[in-house]
Amino acid sequence: MPPPPDVFTHRASRAHEPLRTFHPRRTALGTDRADALERLFPRWGFSVDDPRVPPPLTPDGLLDTVALFGRAAPLVVEIGSGMGDATAAMAAADPGRDWLAVEAHLPGVAALLLLVERHGLTNVRVAHGDALRLLRAAVAPGSLDAVHAFFPDPWPKARHHKRRLVQPAHVGLLRDRLRVGGTLHVATDWADYAAQMHDVLTTDPGFVGGVVPRPAHRPVTRFEQRGLDLGHEVTDVVVRRVR
Repeated sequence: MPPPPDVFTHRASRAHEPLRTFHPRRTALGTDRADALERLFPRWGFSVDDPRVPPPLTPDGLLDTVALFGRAAPLVVEIGSGMGDATAAMAAADPGRDWLAVEAHLPGVAALLLLVERHGLTNVRVAHGDALRLLRAAVAPGSLDAVHAFFPDPWPKARHHKRRLVQPAHVGLLRDRLRVGGTLHVATDWADYAAQMHDVLTTDPGFVGGVVPRPAHRPVTRFEQRGLDLGHEVTDVVVRRVR
């Protein structure tokens, strides 16, 4: 059964919810992606915001990953999976872990669903909406094996820096949801954001790590390649929770 036509909107959960780290925008889907949402979202997706298409939950209201994936396995959360090519490639190369991609923009949700279908991936699910809201409301502390955030919106204007994903309040939430020994991996091609990422993550007493060369398991996406072609330098920061 296809999702209701107005499912894919971003609803405020309360009047003064925290500032979003993404900017909702409308983009034409095209026939293939619209079809993917109708056919595949009910099978492999859920909404963070709309209670009509919720994820499976445990009796205490937390994300039921066994019901979601059909097995118990370490879980990776991808915050802002973009068009899904990196998520699909990494999940295909790492079938022992489950991958939950959380994306706010519909073309990315639809594109990843098509990749899941095309490559027969059984360890990927896709959530539409705000990843931080999902983590706050429905993800148990200490339950994640890894969190990835590749090329989050840099919010380049100084007055918008408060909307950046990598800042102490948000990083505290991400750390809390990781297991001890779990990793947080972020990447950006904005130099000042890279410096902020490094400073915030390496001064958090619950993490160890820092700037690393691009790990071989993180594919270079088309988005990243465009930046590299323009001369942008990409910085990867990987930290591990130690307490």
